[in-house]
Amino acid sequence: MVSKNISKRSFFSSITPVNELEEENRLLRETLSQLREEIERYRSPALMVAEVVDVIKDKAIIALPNGNKFFVHVSSEVKNLMPGETVLVEQRNLTVVNRAISSKHFNVERFVILERPNVKWSEIGGLANQVREIKEVIELPLKNPELFKKVGIQPPKGILLYGPPGTGKTLLAKAVASSTKSTFIEIVGSELVQKFIGEGAKLVKEIFELARQKAPSIVFVDELDAIAAKRVDIGTSGEREVQRTFMQFLAEIDGFKPLANVKIIGCTNRMDILDPAVIRPGRLDRLIEVPIPDEAGLKEIFKIHTKHMTLDKKIRKEAILKKMKGFSGAEVKAVCTEAGYFAIRNNRTKVNHHDFLCAIDKIKKEEAEGDEFIRMFG
Repeated sequence: MVSKNISKRSFFSSITPVNELEEENRLLRETLSQLREEIERYRSPALMVAEVVDVIKDKAIIALPNGNKFFVHVSSEVKNLMPGETVLVEQRNLTVVNRAISSKHFNVERFVILERPNVKWSEIGGLANQVREIKEVIELPLKNPELFKKVGIQPPKGILLYGPPGTGKTLLAKAVASSTKSTFIEIVGSELVQKFIGEGAKLVKEIFELARQKAPSIVFVDELDAIAAKRVDIGTSGEREVQRTFMQFLAEIDGFKPLANVKIIGCTNRMDILDPAVIRPGRLDRLIEVPIPDEAGLKEIFKIHTKHMTLDKKIRKEAILKKMKGFSGAEVKAVCTEAGYFAIRNNRTKVNHHDFLCAIDKIKKEEAEGDEFIRMFG
């Protein structure tokens, strides 16, 4: 009886290693198959990305990223191809072999700042005339479009804010977006000029499509001079790409699709180099200068930025304002912030007159160092 039990155990123990070996062989075969597939992927040639311009029976006209166009064959596996689609083409003869899986559109939100600002008109000082003009041109058409229909006129499509840096151009744009409860789409002109040919123009088109979807909206183009500088007849490929982007920008303003509840606010520090085409009637034809604040403006701005500060009673505001003559609104804000830091460093909760004087000297020194750096390396 004992010998029978021993023989049974030996029999089952001999089966177990065989099963383990078979399982191991199966895993090794799967691994080998996966490795072979991976090697094949490495050996297969890369496909080029192109855009379909037109389809003629079983052939197509495609445009490559470098701008060249070709009349090519289309694989029988690719059905119902439409102009505008992005496709994959074989490198040697450019035959269309498949549709591109990824979207042909840019992810525009990577290039823009999309927000709903909460800046109030009361937070802007020294720009009463500019505020009045912006309210007339941007706020009124968005809040009361029926008024313009009754009068029988079309409101301006946009405005151009120009002036030195830090004078409140962006703040004005955000304030009108806040007052009209509009989506604020902020883009930087230099971001529109992409590395590869044709991409800047596509990006402009998609930004305006996004603006129409999010309407009412305000498209704020900072550093407009980066794409809207005066055009030249002969230039590098980069300059030609800037011109293509600029032409698309003008086409969107003038285009067949009405802008309706989309308003454009351009912003530049270099009014002198702008192309006249962008500021002609029917485009950004309302030019609003945002200058360095005068004495009354400085007083308003200083009051706004010190409103929530704990100030010493012995502060002589007139002397501080006199010393800040020629400062922009951004510099006044920087002075108030630095004065607060001087108080904190001395373990005080009240900001005194000396703190403001030290802050003004520091801002002036930084400005002088910045100007010197520009003279040397700019």
